[in-house]
Amino acid sequence: MDHSSRRDFLKATTGILGLTFLNAPAFKKKNPLLSFSTLGCPDWTFQTIVNFAAAHDYQGIEIRGIKRELDLTKCPEFNSPQNILASYRLVKDKGLKFVDLGASAALHHDEAKERARNLDDAKRFIDLAQQLGCPYIRVFPNNLPKDKERNATIDLITKGLIELGDYAKGGNVVVLLETHGDLVWIGDLRKTMESAANAHVGLVWDPMNMWSITKEPPARAYENLKKYIRHTHIKDLKFIDGKLQYTLLGQGESPIFEAVDALSNGGYKGYYSFEWEKMWHPEIEEPEVALAAYPKVMRQHFHH
Repeated sequence: MDHSSRRDFLKATTGILGLTFLNAPAFKKKNPLLSFSTLGCPDWTFQTIVNFAAAHDYQGIEIRGIKRELDLTKCPEFNSPQNILASYRLVKDKGLKFVDLGASAALHHDEAKERARNLDDAKRFIDLAQQLGCPYIRVFPNNLPKDKERNATIDLITKGLIELGDYAKGGNVVVLLETHGDLVWIGDLRKTMESAANAHVGLVWDPMNMWSITKEPPARAYENLKKYIRHTHIKDLKFIDGKLQYTLLGQGESPIFEAVDALSNGGYKGYYSFEWEKMWHPEIEEPEVALAAYPKVMRQHFHH
């Protein structure tokens, strides 16, 4: 999309969808906003995803692939203006919202061609999110290259966030870096976010991605990162013979509810999005069970 046509596109979609963001549901401590990532139901159709969310006390959907296609711009639901509008209306008519689009774009690459490809992927997701009235897209670092100086790689990630934040200006979409891979230490994340200061840049806080590696207390992580947190990934886990295994919420040994309480007590107004990693771990519980259980456990926790 060239610069002038994108400017016109942003004006149009901002005007049409602006009220979606202005009228976001108010946060209530006893009624948390819940969503789930489609990573948890990789074989479901889009219609099944929407129907399930509406029937099981969810308010939003985080799209991380449909029918195992992770590039959302290639999914039939999002591959034309007409289909995008139809998908937007389907979700809205069920009383739901798109809350985040999970791109595969990683910002730690330094090879020019690979870096450009990842940044271009993120920009396509920004444009799609704008059309869907979705406030966020997720990008990430993964495993930082062992043969590169750590601070140099973190600087690359920062520069990528700044470039994507600048691209998102003029619209309603914020680019969120997930606490993921090797970038999970509080100090590294704080440094990155301070350096990438931009109204269109923030964090997806996955407290268990952090704690499972660093063992830094989630309450401390929240206190240091809260000004950047716009969205969350919630999951539980335990270690068996030193190996991480995901569990249904409340059945693990992680301090996930310490993170949830830090968010709620700190006035977090976003979604608590269940990330059930069925796509990557086919051995874990089926989505019909896991995605149905999550709202019940969360409501119980907030009402106890």
